[in-house]
Amino acid sequence: MFDFLVDGFSFRRTPAVLSVGEVAKMGPVRVPERNQVSQLMRHFLERFFNHESASADGDAKTLLVQIACAAALPGFAVAMWLDPIYHRPTPPPYGLQVNHHLFFVLYSFVAMGIAMVFEWDMFFPDLLDVQILKTLPVKDRNVFLGRVAAIAVLVGAFLVDSNFMAPVILHITMNPPHPGRFTEGHLAAVLLSGLFSAAGTLALQGTMLALFGERLFRRVSLLLLGLLIALFVIMLLLFPAYSGLLPVMLRPGSVYELGFPPFWFLGIYQCVIEGAGVAPKFVTLAQIGLMATSAAIILTMVTYPIAYMRRVKQVIEGQGKRRSYGGGPMGWMARSFGGVFNEVALRRPLRRAVYWFIAQTQFRVQRYRIYLVLYCGVGLSVVLSTIFSFRVAHGAVVVAVSADGVRAAIAIVGLWTIVGLRIALGSAGNRTGSWVFYALLGRPPVFSSAMELSKAARGWVTLWSSVVTLSAILLLHTISPPELRTLPVSAAQLIVGIGFCVLLTDLFFLKFTRIAFAGERPRDSSGLAFAALIYFTLFPAVIAASVGLQYWVEGGVLHAVIAVGILAAIHGGLQKGHRGFVQEYSDTPALEDGEEEFPIRLGLRY
Repeated sequence: MFDFLVDGFSFRRTPAVLSVGEVAKMGPVRVPERNQVSQLMRHFLERFFNHESASADGDAKTLLVQIACAAALPGFAVAMWLDPIYHRPTPPPYGLQVNHHLFFVLYSFVAMGIAMVFEWDMFFPDLLDVQILKTLPVKDRNVFLGRVAAIAVLVGAFLVDSNFMAPVILHITMNPPHPGRFTEGHLAAVLLSGLFSAAGTLALQGTMLALFGERLFRRVSLLLLGLLIALFVIMLLLFPAYSGLLPVMLRPGSVYELGFPPFWFLGIYQCVIEGAGVAPKFVTLAQIGLMATSAAIILTMVTYPIAYMRRVKQVIEGQGKRRSYGGGPMGWMARSFGGVFNEVALRRPLRRAVYWFIAQTQFRVQRYRIYLVLYCGVGLSVVLSTIFSFRVAHGAVVVAVSADGVRAAIAIVGLWTIVGLRIALGSAGNRTGSWVFYALLGRPPVFSSAMELSKAARGWVTLWSSVVTLSAILLLHTISPPELRTLPVSAAQLIVGIGFCVLLTDLFFLKFTRIAFAGERPRDSSGLAFAALIYFTLFPAVIAASVGLQYWVEGGVLHAVIAVGILAAIHGGLQKGHRGFVQEYSDTPALEDGEEEFPIRLGLRY
């Protein structure tokens, strides 16, 4: 310890390395006391962001920061966007102000629901928890309390994170007459809305586990996850459509708002900021919101312990013998189709091996199944929000189907499917089977083998994206307006749908040269913003080109023939460019430990 002077003031600084005498003068080291519950709570909190489905690379801290920023920024951005609207000479009308309040309530509801769906599998013990914690001197009651405390901290932290930035500036941008009551109403509404969403999602999971058990719950879990994520996202995407219908929904005698939970908490918002002068409809909605939140919390408290015990028992006992995928009529049909497909499309052994390796990994690895379900849920919400629109007719809300929306949905389905499969096939974290290809073919493989690997991956994506797109065209045909049910329109949809699936697969797999599911963890994320810019630029361009080409192909047979020729020419050019990238990959020497890719591509080795 030594003193020094700065501008007449004395400071004491501790040196970086202390002598034994100085350490002795500091007294005994005080270790913070933590009981088992607090230690387990910290462990489960880390597991929420460091499990296989959330972070395949185990980088939980980076993921946590990204989620926190992504959740907090939308509310803050909208609050900033409202500033010029409320600082005009004349304030916005009352209905528009209520719509703005509804957005913040809706966002809290959706953000908390998505967060709970994202952590769906971590709210109850898994096999790893039971096998490790059961062997330690830890009481079962402490394990249960630790997990409950971790869930409470997660819900509270995410609830605050997704809503804390907007109120900081909202009373300045909206300039309310009573800032205190406005802030109280905003916080009460958004916090209760998010709490109801979180408690309702957890209560749904707990109720299903408590009533039906783990085995039946697992059969419907993935489908339920997809429906929930689609529901939450479509509620947010359709906000501009139904927010304009707010005056109709809030008329006396209307029942639309009773089935839409965000309206309940909008009632709380308006009751607090308006006081005794609030409309009676908002009072009714506020009462429903308070009762619904209380019921969701009580149901969670009742069902969660029962579901927890059933889950632990099922994990210990095991799930018994699983039904073989190869038995029964469905198994016989799958084997027959697989045999025919092998002889027709997969005659080369290497291509056949890679194709079925992708199929087995994609549909049987739990992490990829969850990813596909969540991704499909978001895609479904995007498609539905594009197709459907709302309008008022004779004082009632009518759902309409947009013809241009149906045309755009075909390209959206194909693009969304191909992008999702491209991300999955290029992801890291599942190298348990891909090593055998490197061992047999070398790294990098020769050009002919590398092309076979690439053709298998691209063929798999083209096949499934085409199947999904054709299924979407058939489903959309049942709800399309009469002008879209003619033969020329159907033919145009088929040509454009299949053609875009082939071209988009060529485009997104242009530089794809690795084994599927054997991607390496990126060394930096400097290109993330650029990749996002390319994606958001390409998305509207593809949709516009698809709609325009469909209109053109509907003009006659000659237009259809020319369109097919143009698509085939573009496909040939992309194929040629892909062969060049594969050739370059095969000619590049393999990297040794500690080497970077950039000097090797310049022909330099150090």
